[in-house]
Amino acid sequence: MNLINEEVTHKVFGEGNIVDHDESFITVDFNKDVKKFVYPDAFGKFITLNDRNVAETLKKVLLKRKMEEEALERKREEEKERQAFEQRRREKLKNPRISESSQIVFWLDEEEQQSVFNDWQVSTGKIQSGKNKGQLNRVARLRPNSAGLLTARESDQPEARRRILGLYMVNEMFSGNLSEDGMVPSHAEFRIELTDQEAEKMLFWNYYVNKNYPHRTTWNSGKFRYFDNVWTAQILKDIIALKTDEEQIKEAKNFLEYFCKMNVLDMENIPVANGALKQQ
Repeated sequence: MNLINEEVTHKVFGEGNIVDHDESFITVDFNKDVKKFVYPDAFGKFITLNDRNVAETLKKVLLKRKMEEEALERKREEEKERQAFEQRRREKLKNPRISESSQIVFWLDEEEQQSVFNDWQVSTGKIQSGKNKGQLNRVARLRPNSAGLLTARESDQPEARRRILGLYMVNEMFSGNLSEDGMVPSHAEFRIELTDQEAEKMLFWNYYVNKNYPHRTTWNSGKFRYFDNVWTAQILKDIIALKTDEEQIKEAKNFLEYFCKMNVLDMENIPVANGALKQQ
């Protein structure tokens, strides 16, 4: 905003005229007595603009600037918290059997979308090419600490609109590298199904990010992907905030508590989601 030649009033020096202005300072001529002031700090404290319309415009500009600075500061604080969280997690993650990406996310076809919430198990599918074509996909990372995330998108929708339909903890006796039928069964207690309205608000790409290509929302093929433990905790936390039924909120909180215990996560210090959609 250009303030040069605007008339101002200073509490001590009286009437003056702005003769220079940059991002950090304004220079005011008080009848040949030239003074420099910090911009925008001086406004509202020592200096007022005489033109009310200009003053109101400046007020809006400064408010917008303040909001942008506060948002940037929040982002810095969130990043610091995330780094501190990761450091604590690495220090606590002493069990070598717990991978940092020991969760699984499934791409459900239409038939599975109808059946999964009755059977509460999902197939890992078969290998599509290579010398092992036709054999069952092994999900070696999955253990009792793992959760299965259930996602889908309509065929006419872009990948960025992939929705989270629900999730479950895997059966406490399950081990991915020992599975014989390619099915990933659920825990008897820790299961969450989202309504269609809730799923529309829970977009998968708000959480998932390819660290090599952080802005991409691409899933061209494959039945499943491994998923970060922290991202799953973020999803559970957001589901708790989304739910309105007290019993369902309680169930989701119990799920999150169990999940964090199994994955050595600090339930009280889960960082804010920062998936690919959040970075666009």
